[in-house]
Amino acid sequence: MVKYELLNFNVRGNHEGSLVALESSKNIPFDIKRVYYIWGNKNDVVRGKHAHRKLEQVIICTSGSCDFILDNGTERTTVHLNSPSQGLYIKSNIWREFTNFSSDCVVMVLASEHYDEKDYIRDYKTFVNEIKSAKTYNVNVR
Repeated sequence: MVKYELLNFNVRGNHEGSLVALESSKNIPFDIKRVYYIWGNKNDVVRGKHAHRKLEQVIICTSGSCDFILDNGTERTTVHLNSPSQGLYIKSNIWREFTNFSSDCVVMVLASEHYDEKDYIRDYKTFVNEIKSAKTYNVNVR
């Protein structure tokens, strides 16, 4: 089974609007070291196409919607994001792709680590081989 978690955030609001507060180690399960956002994608573009060796992420669709395809090297699952009050929590060693963007889609990503190119696995075959090797040698794969 592909492991991920959907985090439901507490929404505060009234007739004036809504607010979601995100806090490291409270409703985000790690210290936030980097934040970035993505927008302006065409509907059928596929973004991501990588895994991380160490980094964890919480991904929030702050506007519009998109689909995340998650893969643990054996199974794939698709998660539809369409609410700014919910975050997709992905730990390390999960291949991720996202697509099916609505025209108003804005995705914000909270990351547990600063950018480090060495943490990325950008080739799917390499990812699968690393996962298999880690399981063979009883390395902790989340």
